Amino acid sequence: MFRRLALLAFTLLLGACAGTPVNHDFDTSRDFSAYRSWSWKEPALQYRPDDPRIKSDLTEQRIRQAVADQLDQRGLRPAQAGGRGDVMVQTYLIVEDRQQQVTTNYGGGWGGPWNGYWGGPMYNETRNISYKVATVQIDLLDGKDGKLVWRGSDEQLLSHSPNPTDRSTAVRETVARILANYPPR
Repeated sequence: MFRRLALLAFTLLLGACAGTPVNHDFDTSRDFSAYRSWSWKEPALQYRPDDPRIKSDLTEQRIRQAVADQLDQRGLRPAQAGGRGDVMVQTYLIVEDRQQQVTTNYGGGWGGPWNGYWGGPMYNETRNISYKVATVQIDLLDGKDGKLVWRGSDEQLLSHSPNPTDRSTAVRETVARILANYPPR
């Protein structure tokens, strides 16, 4: 019985997070076709909160590679070594604790007005489900004036998969969803 409740709660959580749209915003006065190259603004990845349990060189490597691949697909090339790109890229990994209440109803009456009602009493059980949500945010700043010109973010349930391939796939998919809105149309 507990397994069914946990599965139901997990399914509800997935449904709640799966429907969240990718957020993006941009400076409408900028000519995005003029941006041809990019470079990292250091630190390339910032963690919120700054927690050693979240920080990982492997995570940073995955995010850097996924962003580089997506920018390349959009026609932006890395700046010359030591040079500054037309846009500077900075990313954030934000991890938040969230809770959701799940109510399950048990029992109740069955039947109809012709045969009479029968069954047991109805019970409600409400549980608080705690989970972590990871948000990846990508900022593009103008290489000349340093002002933010484009921002995109997406969130998903934090996966604790022990498989590095699953983690890499999740990062690539998230970054692809975010940068699908670049350049703005």
